[in-house]
Amino acid sequence: MSLDLGISEIESSLMKKEEKLYNVMIKSIEIFRLCSNAIKAIHSKEFDAAKKLLKEADSEVSAIKKFEDEFPGHVNHIMQEYVEARIVFSAVEDGKIPSFKDLDAPMEAYLTGLLDATGELKREMYESLRRKDRKGAESYFKMMEDIYDALLPLRFSNAVLPEFRRKQDVARIQLEQARGELL
Repeated sequence: MSLDLGISEIESSLMKKEEKLYNVMIKSIEIFRLCSNAIKAIHSKEFDAAKKLLKEADSEVSAIKKFEDEFPGHVNHIMQEYVEARIVFSAVEDGKIPSFKDLDAPMEAYLTGLLDATGELKREMYESLRRKDRKGAESYFKMMEDIYDALLPLRFSNAVLPEFRRKQDVARIQLEQARGELL
C-alpha cells in the first residue's frame, strides 16, 4: 500500500524556505560587518567612512526586510544591529536619538538596539573625558540616561520582547558605571 501524503510537495516547499534562510543568513553576515565597521569608524571620527558603510547597510537591510514574516527572529536580530549603528551615528553626528519611525525599524528591534547603543554612547563619553571635553561627556551621559529612563517603564515577558529585560539591566549597570566616572 502506497500512501500519498504529499511529502514530496512539503519537501520542495521546505527546501525553498531553507534556501531563503540561507540567503538571509548570508545577508546578515554582511549587515553585521557593515554595522560593526560603521561603529568603529564613528568612534574613530571617520564620519564619511561611516556614512558610506551605513548607506551600504541601508540597501542590504531593505533587501532583507521582505523576509521578516518568514524569519522574524533572524531579521529582528539583524535589524537590532542596524538600529544600534544608526542610533550611534545620529547621536555622535547630530546629538539626537532617532525614533523607530525615523529608522523604519520594527519596534522590538528598535528597543533592543537602543539599549545596545547605550554601551557605545558610554564609550563616546569616555573618549570625551579622555580628550578633556567635559561638556561632550555630559551630553553622551545625558543621552544614555534619557534612553534608560524612557525605557524603564516597559515591562514585558521574554516571549513578547526577547532579551529586553537583560539588556535593560546591562544598560543600568553601564549607566551607573558612567555616572561614577563622570563624577
